[in-house]
Amino acid sequence: MNSSNRVLLDQLRKRLPPGELRLDPATLEAHAGDKWFASHLPEAVALPRSAKAISTILRFASQHSIPVTARGAGYGYVGGCVPSQGGIALSLARMSRIKEINPKDFVAIVEPGVITQTLQEAVENQGLYYPPDPASRADCTIGGNIATNAGGPRCLKYGVTREYVLGVEAVLADGAIVRLGGRTHKNKTGFDLARLFVGSEGLLGIVTEATLKLLPLPPFRACLSIGLASMRAAIRTIDAIFAGGFLPSALELADAFTLAAAEKRTGSRLLSGCRAHLIVELDGQERSVRAETKQLERIVRPVHPLFVQRALGTRQCETIWQLRREFSYSLRDTGLTKLNQDVVVPRGRLEELFQLAVHLRKKHGFPVACFGHAGDGNIHVNIMVDTTQPNARRRSDAALDELFRGVLALGGVITGEHGIGLAKKPWWPLAVSLEVRRMHEAVKRAVDPKGILNPGKFV
Repeated sequence: MNSSNRVLLDQLRKRLPPGELRLDPATLEAHAGDKWFASHLPEAVALPRSAKAISTILRFASQHSIPVTARGAGYGYVGGCVPSQGGIALSLARMSRIKEINPKDFVAIVEPGVITQTLQEAVENQGLYYPPDPASRADCTIGGNIATNAGGPRCLKYGVTREYVLGVEAVLADGAIVRLGGRTHKNKTGFDLARLFVGSEGLLGIVTEATLKLLPLPPFRACLSIGLASMRAAIRTIDAIFAGGFLPSALELADAFTLAAAEKRTGSRLLSGCRAHLIVELDGQERSVRAETKQLERIVRPVHPLFVQRALGTRQCETIWQLRREFSYSLRDTGLTKLNQDVVVPRGRLEELFQLAVHLRKKHGFPVACFGHAGDGNIHVNIMVDTTQPNARRRSDAALDELFRGVLALGGVITGEHGIGLAKKPWWPLAVSLEVRRMHEAVKRAVDPKGILNPGKFV
């Protein structure tokens, strides 16, 4: 840090409550990256407790053109919160209050640092439901979920984070505090500016409060765990489920490489010889869920599954989901570096996506592990890299490039949950047209004319 920057940061520190601006090396290092491979040290870390403090920080940063990169829990997979141009890393971890849970209005009002699972458990204790459930829900925050428009298995039936954001309080780049949307479940008063912040990756402003839509908690749930001899049989089963008029709350699919790794980690003999695996979950009233579960079992029979396990009630369902939660850990156990890509294809092109994964494995020589949210075409394609091999980086980059181009050719998108960040920035020009990129740039200029918010990213 040069002396002039240090003088500026010292000035800012004096304007904030004690302890809300840190310059010590350990704190800087802890806020340099996320779960991706890139990191960059900020020059300072802000740990505000209020929108007023954030307004002070951004007003000062705007006056002096200091970069500000907001972050939640740092559980992203694309380098979205890496302060790539230094400046201030602004952590929202201390803003972690659940301000209100209202069972009559079916809303919760929360600060951005609230852990997703903490909110879910709090509302479920009152018979309410907040469905978005990213895999990292025990660690990630609502603010991070909003920044990336996070999803999860339940988004098949219930939708992603965007569908639950009714309103936000946000601080703009110049320090202005704005309230957008509200607590009503319908609102057509002007542009839907509140949801413009959903998925914006910290480029447009910093959300300091969110008003979230809640639902009644479904009283009963059931799961089927289905082992299959081929991926084609799995795709046929998925098609049959939808053709039968079912809309599961979750429909998860895993391939042979993922299952072999999970078998090794868990010791589950059930997975031996299993080439594809489905988890189908239903929820609703107990009598109807039990009846529909039996109907689903009949739908599965024609593909001759290797096994079908039925789970009734939350406790039994969680036993099945525990296997799903082991998949990422199982892949890490291989000792290979997991390049996790959250691509999405139209539902009807799912089999072609798995064929593309097989092609990538054969052409580039890397194992490819695929699992994820089959019901909406959002599959995590993990290219498994032995970084000790010659030219591993060049070869893995080539495989990623072919993956993203192939997904786009299928009418898909390069990210469904994680965002663009730094990791997917090279493919941003392929993913959207020049005209669409210019629209993004125009919006960015309108709310952040000096470009201080999360600079160095895709806009």
